Amino acid sequence: MELQDSIEIVRNIGQTRAKQLNKMGIETVEDLIEYFPRSYEDRSKLTSLDAVNIGEVNNFRARVCTKPESMRVKALTIVKARLSDGKGSIEGVWYNQPYIKNMLIPEKEYIFTGKVVEKYGRVQAENPDFEPVRENSLNMGRIVPVYTVPSKMSQKTIRGCVKDALDGVHSEITEFMPESIISERKLCGRSYAVNNIHFPESDYAFFKARRRLVFEELLMLQMHLLQLKGNVTGKKSAVRIRDYDVRPILDSLGFKLTQAQENVIGELFADLRKGNVMNRLIQGDVGSGKTAVAMVLAYTVIRNGYQAVLMAPTDVLANQHYKNISEVFGTLGIKCTLLTSGLRRKEKNTAYSDISEGKSQMIIGTHALIQETVEYNSLGLVITDEQHRFGVRQRESLAKKGKDPHVLVMTATPIPRTLALILYGDLDISIIDSFPPGRQKIDTFAVDHSYYRRLYAFVKKEVAKGRQAYIICPMIEENDNTELRSVLTYTQELKDSIFPELRVECIHGKMKNDEKQEIMELFEKGDIDVLVSTTVIEVGIDVPNATLMIIENAERFGLSALHQLRGRVGRGSEKSYCVLVSDAKNKTSLERLKTMCRTNDGFVISEKDLELRGPGDFFGTRQHGLPEMKIANLYKDIDVLKEAQQTAISLYKTDENLKKEENKLLKTRISQLFEQKIKKICL
Repeated sequence: MELQDSIEIVRNIGQTRAKQLNKMGIETVEDLIEYFPRSYEDRSKLTSLDAVNIGEVNNFRARVCTKPESMRVKALTIVKARLSDGKGSIEGVWYNQPYIKNMLIPEKEYIFTGKVVEKYGRVQAENPDFEPVRENSLNMGRIVPVYTVPSKMSQKTIRGCVKDALDGVHSEITEFMPESIISERKLCGRSYAVNNIHFPESDYAFFKARRRLVFEELLMLQMHLLQLKGNVTGKKSAVRIRDYDVRPILDSLGFKLTQAQENVIGELFADLRKGNVMNRLIQGDVGSGKTAVAMVLAYTVIRNGYQAVLMAPTDVLANQHYKNISEVFGTLGIKCTLLTSGLRRKEKNTAYSDISEGKSQMIIGTHALIQETVEYNSLGLVITDEQHRFGVRQRESLAKKGKDPHVLVMTATPIPRTLALILYGDLDISIIDSFPPGRQKIDTFAVDHSYYRRLYAFVKKEVAKGRQAYIICPMIEENDNTELRSVLTYTQELKDSIFPELRVECIHGKMKNDEKQEIMELFEKGDIDVLVSTTVIEVGIDVPNATLMIIENAERFGLSALHQLRGRVGRGSEKSYCVLVSDAKNKTSLERLKTMCRTNDGFVISEKDLELRGPGDFFGTRQHGLPEMKIANLYKDIDVLKEAQQTAISLYKTDENLKKEENKLLKTRISQLFEQKIKKICL
């Protein structure tokens, strides 16, 4: 059995089970053995039945000393059996599992695990999992892995599949880490790590295994990003900037830049003066003034005879950027052009012509900007807004439209510094950490659905003052399986019954671009009082007169999304409010809502989001063209991350392209990993 073989080669995996695993992203034997557990249950310590802990999960070995009985109580089937270990006895009870009666054999010994409770004066084990006593069990008497699996697949099934795969490829799990790094960082071997991450021999073995796998994952990621950055750092740019007079654009903006904005502009100009290709990320919270900084840079590049282009993730945001930028640049004699998929063919053709002939100096648009039909005359600057919505390769595709143009990336999704170094390791980072004067704190409240009458009264009160409101729903159409508010049905309900006297409209991602644009223009003009929306308005929408946002089923959104949504209000001089509506009771959801009510600081929120999400696809790492974290937890593994970064930097300095003999296997592994992931990314 080889690592790249289809999973159907593994014992007990037929076509049906293979299809289930394929849906989980598991297609090869290697995918299966690298499908790491999400958690573990310690079933290694057995408790005697005379010392069980009431109210807790207990593991115990016992003999079935009575024939299991089955009875019906209304619609409930109950199976009971007396279990004994010689020191004590307990009643095993299973609800709605009638087959248990035939599975338990009297006088046979099993290992059980389940919650022990006391009811009606009797001590019972409720719905305990069990397995006959035997050596080398995967499910009992040991530290047991718990995987993320679909409802139709049991934990026992996935454990068995993984174990069969591990047994079949044992000799195939080759070491690719250089011996010098293994020795320096005191890492265990890879085969030992993979086996013990699934079926740990002990706590010590588990921690050794996990540290090794986290380290290798982060090392490969860091090494890849250093190589990416090395391809641009130090590369001379053909774009020469000699004139840095920005007084005309500063005078045209109509407001004074903050010190933070001026500092970032200073960093951008320092990049330009070096004569190398600039690759820089600007991080700034919602409303901190990133676009103004980008306009100053674009003006400078255009003044020196080049074109600048800004790519936004949605037509709505592209249209807004075009409106705001062209108002300022028009007074400076700079021609702006809009290019989106929503334009008519004649408008597109005119845009193509103006861009290729150099008549258009500032080009603003969406993914349409990277189509083959678009040819630039003298592209000197590429700006991507809300970078987390794009892939690395989309950014690269746009940059390749010019001859080594400067690249500026903007995001209003604050990211913890450590994570930014991973997601944007190929970029230098600038932060706008303050707000323009007059920007008010948005008061945020979390309430349940019993507050509806008060909320509706609050909406009417704000509208009566001449203000506008957003109501956000997580769904577009009604679904019988959920009670979530639908945008379409809720909008109709608001129009007919709740706000018949107000102007209520809705907007969502499935609408045509021109329909969305029309609705947004009406809202901006003040011709709509209440806008019901999905997260289509999450990014960049700027309507200063909107002072209230109500977010339905707030538990359905991540912290980052909630913060982005909240940023749509509080953009004017009037006091603004955000109300999170949720009946959720689980700990993580409540912690999210509390965090939103406590702070407006996007960086504090992003740290908390990272903590709550843990490992995995944080801020959609797949969209960055980077692999999803399989095991590393970027919040808990910060120490290992620092070690991996130090090792990667040292390795890069001594063997940039990993050509040395001892590094060749690592190089091959990194190439395989990123080529594999790129194939799965939809650009």
